[in-house]
Amino acid sequence: MDFFPVMGENLTVENTHKLDFSPANKSLEKIDLNDTTSFNEYVFGQLKLASKKYGFGGYLEKRAIYRRSEVFATNESDFRNIHLGIDLWCEAGSPVYCPWEGRVHSFQDNCGFGNYGPTIILEHNIEGEKLFSLYGHLFRSDLENLTPGQAIKKGEILCHVGPFPENGDWPPHLHFQLMRDLLGNSGDFPGVASERDLDSLSKICPDPNLILRFGHH
Repeated sequence: MDFFPVMGENLTVENTHKLDFSPANKSLEKIDLNDTTSFNEYVFGQLKLASKKYGFGGYLEKRAIYRRSEVFATNESDFRNIHLGIDLWCEAGSPVYCPWEGRVHSFQDNCGFGNYGPTIILEHNIEGEKLFSLYGHLFRSDLENLTPGQAIKKGEILCHVGPFPENGDWPPHLHFQLMRDLLGNSGDFPGVASERDLDSLSKICPDPNLILRFGHH
């Protein structure tokens, strides 16, 4: 399969740096994650140190950063902290391209601190199978000219990496996720799972590197 690069260029060892947001990364304990400016300085400081354009990673990563938002606290015994997509951390305004022809399934602004902010879900047919792709943390203006069912061509600019606070108040990044079934959702889908739900959700949400294909494997 020949997918168009989601960021407009291939993601390689030369231009990407893996960011670790697991509890093993003790430097996270020194940051006020509730202060997005401080969190942003940490993320882009890491990229600057590594001289890389993109931070990436997170598929099925158990993360320490979700304690910043009540969005993830279903309850104390069922805390959602395992990431179901891949994040691409880069400058706000970076264009995001459609990797495969599809149509707009749904979109909405999932507002609230720590949420997705503006979100688009596309529906694709890939080798006879239905697959959905989700793009989170965008500009609000990216949603203005969309209609459900609208055809999107492979390689077409779909949206842009949004700035905080309108992107759900995160350091700028694209949350990219694949789903085989939307489970009745529209304009939204869990991007983070609890241990209890991980088995079922990870079967529905395959590794986004199926499409991103960056050269770290």
